[in-house]
Amino acid sequence: MMHALVRICREEGLKALYSGIAPAMLRQASYGTIKIGTYQSLKRMFVERPEDETLMINVLCGILSGVISSAIANPTDVLKIRMQAQGSVIQGGMMGNFIQIYQTEGTKGLWKGVSLTAQRAAIVVGVELPVYDLTKKHLIMSGYMGDTVYTHFLSSFTCGLAGALASNPVDVVRTRMMNERSQRNGAHSNYKGTLDCLLQTWKNEGFFALYKGFWPNWLRLGPWNIIFFLTYEQLKKLDL
Repeated sequence: MMHALVRICREEGLKALYSGIAPAMLRQASYGTIKIGTYQSLKRMFVERPEDETLMINVLCGILSGVISSAIANPTDVLKIRMQAQGSVIQGGMMGNFIQIYQTEGTKGLWKGVSLTAQRAAIVVGVELPVYDLTKKHLIMSGYMGDTVYTHFLSSFTCGLAGALASNPVDVVRTRMMNERSQRNGAHSNYKGTLDCLLQTWKNEGFFALYKGFWPNWLRLGPWNIIFFLTYEQLKKLDL
């Protein structure tokens, strides 16, 4: 990971590390807002008070909010991937890219890969948000920590780790299936489906093969969750 980081900086410059940051910010702004808003709204549909929430309800709400938010925000995900793959923003910027995708590929192009994206989001959000709520609740109820920034930090750190542990096997399987699809050129597939790919990887390479690339994944999800939840909790306290 460090070798790749140094090589990119040396060959392409520091700016290359932030290639496609504008569409990435757009994606997080839309996906993240819908995700957390849907999650909180769904919880209040099942129970009126936060004290009455259960792990099962929170997991269900997390899965549903992950699917809904990722499906709605999928065009921003497509835009982010295309612009990052180009290495630099082409003429016209984000709007130019968006219009180009729509004109050349239609509405389907903007929702390409939505099923895989929704499946991953269901797992990640179905783990992260309930783990955050559960950790925060237990820390406060223990009496050792109140509803403070330290509680929010520990809860967000825990949920980031849980999210990375849950999502990494999905990312490994998705990457392998996409690579095989692009290389086989009509030849017979080695995998019957997502589950078969996961089981074959586990059987042939061992359990830890499903966690290749875990550290870069956690180094992305961990800080993101800490910054997000610390900011979110402070904003909730504002009297607007």
